[in-house]
Amino acid sequence: MERRVTPEMILWTGTRVALGVGIGMLVSRGLSNDARKSTGIALTAVGAFTTIPLAISIFRKQNLSRELKSVA
Repeated sequence: MERRVTPEMILWTGTRVALGVGIGMLVSRGLSNDARKSTGIALTAVGAFTTIPLAISIFRKQNLSRELKSVA
């Protein structure tokens, strides 16, 4: 089975990275508490809030392609 890399997949990966780095910043001890907390919360929020619309978009495209294949 062949898979193509789409812009949605790249964005999906980017949101996962932002979410992971944000969570990592929240639990790390390398920065001052204020810097760590504000950066971690911002990255976690960006990762979480951008994941939802991307997931909906990807699942809609997958369902549409399945429907088109079943009709053909």
